[in-house]
Amino acid sequence: MNSVMELCAVTQKTCFLIGAPVDSGKRRAGCLMGPDAYRTAGLVEALSGLGHEVEDLGNLSPAPHQADAVDAPIFARNETIAWTETLSKVAMDTMARGLPVFLGGDHSLSLGSVAGVADYAASVGRPLFVIWLDAHTDFHTPQSSDSGNLHGTPVGYFTGRSGFDGFPAVANAVPEENVCMIGLRSVDTPERLALEASNIHRHDMRDIDENGIAGPLARFLDRVAAANGLLHVSLDVDFLDPSVAPAVGTTVPGGATVREGHLVCEMLHDSGLMTSLDLVELNPFLDERGRTAHLMVDLCASALGRRVFDRPTRSYN
Repeated sequence: MNSVMELCAVTQKTCFLIGAPVDSGKRRAGCLMGPDAYRTAGLVEALSGLGHEVEDLGNLSPAPHQADAVDAPIFARNETIAWTETLSKVAMDTMARGLPVFLGGDHSLSLGSVAGVADYAASVGRPLFVIWLDAHTDFHTPQSSDSGNLHGTPVGYFTGRSGFDGFPAVANAVPEENVCMIGLRSVDTPERLALEASNIHRHDMRDIDENGIAGPLARFLDRVAAANGLLHVSLDVDFLDPSVAPAVGTTVPGGATVREGHLVCEMLHDSGLMTSLDLVELNPFLDERGRTAHLMVDLCASALGRRVFDRPTRSYN
């Protein structure tokens, strides 16, 4: 029997689960276990229980690549390029058939997932919009990053910033004004200066504390709907407060609450606009009896139709 949380009208989708055990974007290992943790936490059952058709494509592997030097200033650059090649191709293919859900894996996987989704959007003549739910902007380039960790660069890459030598050329950069960041609270000086000079919509936790999380999200969704856009959502575990989601190597206090996370995801579902999704930076090695994996599965289910009570909402369709 379905629970009361699942007794709502859900538009059936074909969801492709794409395991991306990417662990090359930073030096702290563990995110490669993320995809299987989502499966163990019941993601397939949660989505199929909502009436969606779920096809698990298993875990991908990076394209063939040269081994990276251990002491290279950019950590695992070749491996990350190889993952970008693989993921962009899979994103392009699955977007044509349903809603891809990329199971990470660190956030460098979004270099490939968003680039591939952007290519698909261009092929069907629709603009792509991106909602970035994260404590960090990830707007670095390989040159601006002090750490040399490429999980801090995907937004810089898919918006067309220079400095990504050796990476696949970005054929369809996402316009800066089509990106909305929510939950920011850890931004270093080079990123802040670059972001302030950009047209990216950004909402840090002070903004959310003062004005709430629903308003900025609703306004951005209005823009997506008005443009008949496709919408990619990238949900980083560290968007959430580490007290409720400890399984991440980049913990930053003061993040979104469970209630705020579910509100965002329910609003995404109500809009009917989300066409692809990243679930990233889950490091099961740091989790507490799977609590973070279960919470992320619950949030994914909310974004795809689970709620306590159905309520009349404005549809963008």
